[in-house]
Amino acid sequence: MRVVLEATGIYGLDAALALSRAEGIEVMVANPRSVRDFAKALMQRSKNDPLDAVVLREYGERMPFRAWRRPSENRLALWAITRRIQALTEMCRGEKNRQHAAQISQTTPACVRRDVERNLRSQQRALKQLRLQARKCVAVEAELEREYRLLVSVPGIAESSALQILGELAMLPEDRDIRQWVAYAGLDSTEYSSGASVRKRTRLSRTGNRHLRTALYMPALTAIRWEPHLRGFYEHLVQRGKRKKQALLAVARKLLHAIYGMFRTNSPYQGSRVFRLPQPETILASSQNSS
Repeated sequence: MRVVLEATGIYGLDAALALSRAEGIEVMVANPRSVRDFAKALMQRSKNDPLDAVVLREYGERMPFRAWRRPSENRLALWAITRRIQALTEMCRGEKNRQHAAQISQTTPACVRRDVERNLRSQQRALKQLRLQARKCVAVEAELEREYRLLVSVPGIAESSALQILGELAMLPEDRDIRQWVAYAGLDSTEYSSGASVRKRTRLSRTGNRHLRTALYMPALTAIRWEPHLRGFYEHLVQRGKRKKQALLAVARKLLHAIYGMFRTNSPYQGSRVFRLPQPETILASSQNSS
């Protein structure tokens, strides 16, 4: 028997886990965007549970069936912990903003300031404990420990970012190629053109795992400041007319390519493989030609 369901966060994950334990059942976890577009292709304008079930059954019959592979319990735990770390980090950021506003506002009473400070300390303690638990999940599996060591070799990726990235990548099957990694992160390019008259600007799809994109964003931002090859790649894109935000997301995609290669070859980060910087004589020659 084959079962098709949509990815709906922890609820869909629990259903997939329960079904994967049953004998004689194959499970496919479909991308909700793909299912929604499929329903539009069927001219299905209404939405309710019975209609959704019909669409999913039709989807399973007509589309290629890709069986879902159950991750290990340790990888599931790492994924859940890092998701909680990301949520708590966002909460801490908001609480820090409230703390700053409370300190400079004369209308904020002392009891409110103390409550914000107490809440912020509690969240920071929780983050510390969760990072320790995530690190334990990595340490008990040799493959995860190897990948973690490779991640922290990248300039701009420290312990926190490495855990966040690894928590998302740990859920991917091993047979995925780099194009599937990029699409999973929503960092794949989309083109819109028709003939010679219609041609819109190429942009990133952003129809993938936003948690992985978030985990890659800060390392990319740090890398364009401190890593010369990625900074050179960023400046190269800006000089070609890319907006700064587009160039930064392209750096995040380049980082993901580098991580994929590092995992496959078991080699630490090498910036020269990511982007080759222009040689000094080349720069001198180009400047003389322009003058």
